Amino acid sequence: MFGKKYRLFTMFGFRVSADWSWLIIAVLITWTLAEDVFRQNEGLTAPVRWVLGVAGSIGLFASVVFHELCHSLVARRYGLPMKGITLFIFGGVAEMSDEPPSPNAEFLMAIAGPAASLAASGFFFGINLLENILGLPLAASLVFHWLGLINLLLVMFNMIPGFPLDGGRVLRSALWGWKKDLRWATRIASQVGLTFGFLLIGLGVFYIVFIPGGFVNGLWWFLIGLFIRYAAKQGYQQVIIRQVLQGEPVRRIMNPQPVTVDASISLNDLVEDYIYKYHFKSFPVVHEGRLAGCVGIPEVSAVPRGQWPLRTVGEVLRPCSPDNTIGPDADAQTALTRMNAGHVGRLMVVEGDRLVGIMSLKDIMRVMSLKMELQGGNAR
Repeated sequence: MFGKKYRLFTMFGFRVSADWSWLIIAVLITWTLAEDVFRQNEGLTAPVRWVLGVAGSIGLFASVVFHELCHSLVARRYGLPMKGITLFIFGGVAEMSDEPPSPNAEFLMAIAGPAASLAASGFFFGINLLENILGLPLAASLVFHWLGLINLLLVMFNMIPGFPLDGGRVLRSALWGWKKDLRWATRIASQVGLTFGFLLIGLGVFYIVFIPGGFVNGLWWFLIGLFIRYAAKQGYQQVIIRQVLQGEPVRRIMNPQPVTVDASISLNDLVEDYIYKYHFKSFPVVHEGRLAGCVGIPEVSAVPRGQWPLRTVGEVLRPCSPDNTIGPDADAQTALTRMNAGHVGRLMVVEGDRLVGIMSLKDIMRVMSLKMELQGGNAR
């Protein structure tokens, strides 16, 4: 879903990051507030409006983080591993690496975000009311009033019952609790999300074609509709993948006879005899029967080409870590999650200091495809 993410800070143990696309919405919100919303107040000069626009954007940033933080805190309460919180062009997302353990957990996690936004809305409206009573400056009152309104709109939008919106997750929790079938519940909630996304796309086209000056608003509705449809499809596919791979041990999928290299060979031999021959981006490094780490294109590329005949694999290898290894009895879904988190296509399967196999994304996809074919229509 995301491109390159930039880590901002850590709060309550959760890493908060921003996708580069967040800059687009931050600039757009600041510009809209300064040149449209606050421009209606003739007593405000342009510099003041822009300062208020920046303040409004910061307030929106804090509101979105608060919304997603409440999702994350409830998820952690139920033992769900969280990758962190990422802000992007359409708002923010608390990144979970697994599904909730029960319908009740799903409901509480889903409702936590809108409840937080509703509380934030009441807080900002309360400050705005207090400022009006005390006769405080108009400028600050305008910002707090807008933040109260935008948080209320966030609640209304997120509670639309279409997956993956919070309202769609609430719907899924109800369906899941009723039928005791997570896949079926996700399929129904996703179909509602797909329909809602289609309606937003239609609304966007209507604005662009029939509303004078409605191109920008129409374009945003169109893009949000596309995103919701994409996210709804992805959410359903992820549930299928998790259920198909759940309980499937790594040792049944891995390649038990991987190609390995010795730590003593030169980088030049690695390139000529392994990378060009087998077309893998990385290889396990075995020295005296023990796994020493792995080496690949990134490590070779960091060494000047003229030194390749002089440097050995053992000098540049990447040591073993939880990011590039997994045990043979681990769940295949765990392996897939680890690959996605590390952006790697292969994991070394280890027992102690011995290499017992290689687990590749291609192996997982092949087994998953076979299992889904065997399950037939039930896997769709």
